Amino acid sequence: MSMTKGFVTMVLMLAGALTMAQDIPVNYNLGDNYSDRYKYSTVLTIDSPNNGQTVLVRTYYGGFPLHPKGYFIEIYDEGLNLITDYNYKYAGDHMVDGFVKNGQLYLLELVYHYDRAAYQYVVHHSSLESFSFSETILLSIPSKEVLNPLAVNKYNRNFGNGFSTATYFNDERSAFAITVHFREGREQKYEVYLYGTDLKPQFAYDFSSEVEDKNYAFENIEVSKDLKTLYMMGKAYFKKRRMDATERRFQYELVRFDAQGHKIQEFNDTGRFPESLKPILVDSSLKIVGFYADRKDNRYNGLVYFELDKDSLAISSKKYNAFSQQFMKDKFGREVDTEVKNLIFKDVHLTPDHNILFSAEEYFVSKGEDISSGHTQITERYHYNDIVLAKLNAQGDMEWARNINKTEVTQGDASYASYTAFGKGEDMYFFINSGENPQKIGNERILFKQGYSRNPNMFVIKVNAEGNLSYQKLVDDKEVRLPIMVSRAYIDKSNDNLLFYAKRGTKKQMIRVLVN
Repeated sequence: MSMTKGFVTMVLMLAGALTMAQDIPVNYNLGDNYSDRYKYSTVLTIDSPNNGQTVLVRTYYGGFPLHPKGYFIEIYDEGLNLITDYNYKYAGDHMVDGFVKNGQLYLLELVYHYDRAAYQYVVHHSSLESFSFSETILLSIPSKEVLNPLAVNKYNRNFGNGFSTATYFNDERSAFAITVHFREGREQKYEVYLYGTDLKPQFAYDFSSEVEDKNYAFENIEVSKDLKTLYMMGKAYFKKRRMDATERRFQYELVRFDAQGHKIQEFNDTGRFPESLKPILVDSSLKIVGFYADRKDNRYNGLVYFELDKDSLAISSKKYNAFSQQFMKDKFGREVDTEVKNLIFKDVHLTPDHNILFSAEEYFVSKGEDISSGHTQITERYHYNDIVLAKLNAQGDMEWARNINKTEVTQGDASYASYTAFGKGEDMYFFINSGENPQKIGNERILFKQGYSRNPNMFVIKVNAEGNLSYQKLVDDKEVRLPIMVSRAYIDKSNDNLLFYAKRGTKKQMIRVLVN
């Protein structure tokens, strides 16, 4: 049985004092609360076969220490009812991602084949009508086995382990690129592959000539609609070049690949240090948005915009937009000598007038002590703090930038932390987990604090076309008594809704959020 709730609430305008505002046009539906046999699991993917159903795939764990035991597949109908499930008892150590295409479920895995002494990308595929998995080898690369073959941490790359690979999906999830950096004898090899999500290969490209002097750590991609051209943006680390005190050991580069060759555009203006750059194809033009710093230490000063020719990559326009006083006041109040840093790109939304809404999150990793096992051990803690949102007009001028204060930290599954962003028209919506009530930290500022472990409240924050912010509690712990995986939503832009998965222990539930 589904339930629908609408809301009218008081909102806080962070640009001024507390005021009343119009309703935030967001509703939600709840699915039934189901029992679940797998206490320890993480979501691998959420996707839809475009028939109103939702396919959710989880990796479940067992043993001590915990390790993957298999993949549990659930299919929900449009009313959020669980209509079937399937236990795929395959214990893969490096399952990369999953997706649905043409009524088929595909699971992409990286495996090491000992007999062939090679890493292989293997696709496990099955019809959603009748589960029976088959395997297809997508790619095979001869190599010795290494400790961590997946270059999953793009902020701390290890280029010296002899083999490193990564997979990148475009925003529309119509295609994915695979990069492989490995040794062939004494030579360094770097190869790039582009596939559609129908698994048809678009091209394979040998990029080895460029890794003689640089190591590449790509971060974001864009793919042309015909899937024939791939744009990859990331950091190019210099191997041999001597650096002075004012320079970084890397620069951002955009590489354009197709079956015929590649082109490179460097972003290295003197005294400007770009960060978290994102390529966006808008009609026939190619735009780049991100942050920049005046120094090499990632203390950001504002947003940067470039417009390029999509074929030659020649830069036709660039804008450096410094953060406004309003933004600095949002973030720091009246403090002085403050720094904006550790911002990681999260989402971009194009408005009907081709304005760009660009969001990022303050993310960093710290080390701490854990004594839960009876003895002290050093663990990594992952911090997901403030949200930054900026609006650039179609020419790249910044109209406003705002900061949403929040603080979260986790040592385990990050699905319950961070946020999901959704753009509609000229507005942006952010869905976050927080404690019962945001904390007031000044006359014009509030702070959303971590609360999913005890109080699974999901809040929605709306930012309108003028940059005004409002918020409301959307789902509280009286309605949903399970924490919501707020950063793992399935976004259905064609129907303006999002699907969230809530789980704790042996209980699970689906939530559909509708943006009217």
